[in-house]
Amino acid sequence: MKIVLTGFMCTGKTSVGMLLSKKLGLEYVDVDKEIENIEGKKIVKIFEDNGEKYFRDLETRVILEISKKDNCVISTGGGAVLRKENIDNLRNNGKIINLTARPETILERLKKQPGIRPLLNKPDPLKEIVNLITFRDKFYKNCDLQIETDNLKVEEVVEKILTFINQTK
Repeated sequence: MKIVLTGFMCTGKTSVGMLLSKKLGLEYVDVDKEIENIEGKKIVKIFEDNGEKYFRDLETRVILEISKKDNCVISTGGGAVLRKENIDNLRNNGKIINLTARPETILERLKKQPGIRPLLNKPDPLKEIVNLITFRDKFYKNCDLQIETDNLKVEEVVEKILTFINQTK
């Protein structure tokens, strides 16, 4: 069993992924953390030093390797869905769960997290969130289940995923 969590930043992928993997007794893999470990620096620094194309190419290579794993829960970065090959590789023997939230919810959650998100380092981050979500929406919809996380606790999202998995066995 392989469960892949996709979605925009601050939709709950990391929190949900960690709890879900614990409940299922599966390994938890965070694509962004793997990238940071390989590069020895944070995502924001990779963007600053090498640009988005370099990051996306690296992300694709990491996803190719991670997607070969089984019995794991994988959290992807928000833009991983932009490349068809990433989704194709992740879908191999896996279920793709997309987590969503309203732009206002995402902005509020972002304010509670330290660090800069490279794609939101703009004068009007809410407008940028709306633009990015609008552009990525068709990519996010390429999933087996979509869950809106705005008014749900992490435990509730995990329960929805577990119910879905049990129904599709």
